[in-house]
Amino acid sequence: MKKKLLPFSILSALLLTQCKTSAPTQTAQDTAPAMVVEAPKEAFPYKTVPNDPLKARIYTLDNGLTVYLTQYKDAPRIQTYIAVRAGSKNDPANATGLAHYLEHMAFKGSSRLGTINWQKEQEELAKIEGLYETYRTQKDPALRKKTYHQIDSISGVAAKYAVPNEYDKLVAAMGMKNSNASTWVEQTIYYGDIPSNQLAKWALLESERLGVMIPRLFHTELEAVYEEKNRSLDNDNNKAFEAAFAALFPTHQYGAQTTIGTVEHLKNPSITEIKKYFDKYYVPNNMAIAMSGDLDFDQTIRTINEHFGRWKKKEVPAYTPPQEKPITAPVVKEVLGPESEMLLMAYRFPGIKSKDALVLRMINQILSNGQAGLIDLNINQKQAALGAGSFSEIYNDYSAHFLSGNPRQGQTLDQVKNLLLQQIELVKKGQFEDWLIPAIVNKNKISKMQAYESNAARATAFVDAFIARQDWADYLKQEEAFEKITKQDVVDVANRYYGNNYAIIYKRTGQDPNAQKVEKPTITPVPANREAQSEFYKSVAAIPVSDLQPQFVDYKKDIQQGTLKGNIPVYFTKNQENGLFSLYYILDMGTNNDLKLGLAVDYLQYLGTDKYSAEELQKEFFKIGCSFSVSSGQDQVYVSLTGLDENLEKGLQLFESLLQNPKADQKALNDMVAGILKDRKDAKLNKNIIHSVAMVNYAKYGPKNPFTHILTEQELKKVKPSELIARIKSIPTYQHRVLYYGPRELQSITATLNTGHIVPATLQPVPAEKAFKELDINKRQVYWTNYDMVQAELLFLTKSLNYDPKLVPTIRLYNEYFDGGMGAIVFQELRESRALAYSASSRFANASRKDRANYIMSYIGTQSDKLPEAMAGMQELLNDLPVAETNFTNAKASVRNSIATERINKVGILMNYEQARKLGIDYDIRKDIYQSLDAMTLDQIKAFQQQFVKGQNQTILVIGSKNRLNFKELAKYGTVKQLSLKELFGY
Repeated sequence: MKKKLLPFSILSALLLTQCKTSAPTQTAQDTAPAMVVEAPKEAFPYKTVPNDPLKARIYTLDNGLTVYLTQYKDAPRIQTYIAVRAGSKNDPANATGLAHYLEHMAFKGSSRLGTINWQKEQEELAKIEGLYETYRTQKDPALRKKTYHQIDSISGVAAKYAVPNEYDKLVAAMGMKNSNASTWVEQTIYYGDIPSNQLAKWALLESERLGVMIPRLFHTELEAVYEEKNRSLDNDNNKAFEAAFAALFPTHQYGAQTTIGTVEHLKNPSITEIKKYFDKYYVPNNMAIAMSGDLDFDQTIRTINEHFGRWKKKEVPAYTPPQEKPITAPVVKEVLGPESEMLLMAYRFPGIKSKDALVLRMINQILSNGQAGLIDLNINQKQAALGAGSFSEIYNDYSAHFLSGNPRQGQTLDQVKNLLLQQIELVKKGQFEDWLIPAIVNKNKISKMQAYESNAARATAFVDAFIARQDWADYLKQEEAFEKITKQDVVDVANRYYGNNYAIIYKRTGQDPNAQKVEKPTITPVPANREAQSEFYKSVAAIPVSDLQPQFVDYKKDIQQGTLKGNIPVYFTKNQENGLFSLYYILDMGTNNDLKLGLAVDYLQYLGTDKYSAEELQKEFFKIGCSFSVSSGQDQVYVSLTGLDENLEKGLQLFESLLQNPKADQKALNDMVAGILKDRKDAKLNKNIIHSVAMVNYAKYGPKNPFTHILTEQELKKVKPSELIARIKSIPTYQHRVLYYGPRELQSITATLNTGHIVPATLQPVPAEKAFKELDINKRQVYWTNYDMVQAELLFLTKSLNYDPKLVPTIRLYNEYFDGGMGAIVFQELRESRALAYSASSRFANASRKDRANYIMSYIGTQSDKLPEAMAGMQELLNDLPVAETNFTNAKASVRNSIATERINKVGILMNYEQARKLGIDYDIRKDIYQSLDAMTLDQIKAFQQQFVKGQNQTILVIGSKNRLNFKELAKYGTVKQLSLKELFGY
């Protein structure tokens, strides 16, 4: 079982949206690079910054809309972000959650998109808005029930004129990937990754739907938000972070209100208030478009101006941040929930305009950088706690520094707290080595190089600058300022902000006495209207676009092959972009071959050599901008070395010395075994591990399965260091292959490895693998596990035939049609039409190996009291596939456009080849999918569903509170059996 990864990200903790952490700027007196104003003939002046790594152009339209553009042509695609400089801190105090709910409404269309009769629909929507204003003021339950019945009834009338998911259908057909949005404290971001030939359609569509707020299908979407709230209430990390923000910011909206809103406010929404919010903040001078990809600057800005230039400029209300009083003593809070104990500490810092926020970034890295930070070495490397970490959140008005930790068995949360405080004291005293800051600066440069290979990261940088109200020149200047931070700067800032002034959250295991739940309202399903189309939809769909031709990986041409001593094959792809490398040794053996091999791999991270201690070794790697990892799965061991290619030889020498001469450490082994046992105990408290891992393995293989195939506690305690050392040393002696992606030529890297990669003259074959037979699912059965939670989660599992490349094209199109996003059948039916779940999905999942079975996996996360309807709804879809020609046409277009614009390149070529090897194919399978598309029909998809999906036996896996589950309903779907945690985990 792997160590926990800390810190917990805000993303996973808050379950809401992508939480983008802005990087700090400089103080006003710092001088930024000059912005150069260009005036091209096209009359769209723009600014550039000298030595900008992104070579960005920044435009400002006449209406105040800011547009950031950068070219990056590794694929014919463009990452798009539309940013609004307003988030949950702008919510009215009496209507929290408003910004987030508005984000949901933005996908519903406009007065032209998503409707077949706007005049009639508008009349009904006005009635609904008025009823909601009445409803939120009513206190008498009988009156509220009557008003809500009217809302539900009129909503059904209005829905007759609506075309759900028209926006989603259009963007799917365009080939947009990752269409979604996020709301956080001071921003709302709408994003999607589009084919470059779809720019005009994208601009027309986005300017249309974000130019007006239409509260279409309001009450069914409100139920989706209720479910989102319930999911957050079921998440212990979320509760801990909300408590930390509330403690740090009792007055400011960062802590005084949450992004998703209170239960009370969600139950009493106001369409009128949402409209007011939209009118205030969704104006061009408060918004930005950020794009990176295969774009033409002049054409792109003309297209954006044509569509978004029509928006009207309006004065934006000023925001005055509430001022927090100093924290003079620790603010202590306790959170209870079913998951394992953890500790969360937080310090308040000034906002992004302060230079101290920049130093906070450095302090965070001094404490925790994944390799050689004080927490990394003094806590994690020494196994002083089960896991610990540090991260910073830097916002406009204030910032926060979080420290987190998990206790070992018998260790108290206060002991973990003291360990973390000791690291803070070391920073305050300057007791860290002088080379650490330059090494962090170097790592930051490497991280930027890696990030700017991604269009998403490049465009995100623009968004961060815009939300922080920074000129692009200032944003770039901050990296130069970061490099100039001194040890004295760090010590001064640390002593200024770290005192007895922190918030501390004790997350303990137990039943939460304050547990809340948003109760299920009565909602009459609304029609899906799948074949209906607005005139606007038809006009956008009919816009012609130029064809883009796919490029498939040719393994023989795109991968060079060489041979090392010992007949070790080398697979090579050249990095043409920067000076970074990735080197892998891959062995086709894992824990299924040797249980103690996985233990040895974990042990390696705590070992040194005859020359360096474990801590010193990590420092040496960090100094040269390299890092290593060794990971073991069931059937493979991955050994990787990455970093600056100029230091490859140094990194290789360090790494090979560790493989050849690891120094045994009995204490490290004892601590590791104790940590594994605590991890195992904690895993039984983790809902996701129980449901998605333990129960799935049990259903596929029975009680003896790859998940339960572990060393017993007694066996673990008997393991000797010498046994693990022998296995570590044996890794390079087994048959393996080498992958290299980097700037060198094949001949050069082969020569380097022949010298530096130490192997015997003859490699030994890998030992036989322990095979786990997949069980046939030949009857209907329901397994359930008790867990204290508000929702219930269900997984419908059906075993199908083994991997067959001939079926891959049909499976790809079936999945796109049935579950290819928010415009597809499953989402549209279960969430949009019936409001049965926030999250629902169903996919025919191809096996990852040729000798394994494919599975149909269908998921629902819903309120326990909606379980009967949710289960019936999913079964209905699986057994009677809805036929919708429009959806099918869009699904084909989506697959075609996606494949035509996908580019598997860089290290991805090598990894794609590795996956193909496991499947027993020697070519890019996407070629078969693309070439089969035109001839495929909806009848074929229906026939596939009839043969492989309809009426198949299922094992249904349910996790939920026994006090809330409807066992009579579950019994309708098969024999019901409770699975104990001992049965699932094997211990």
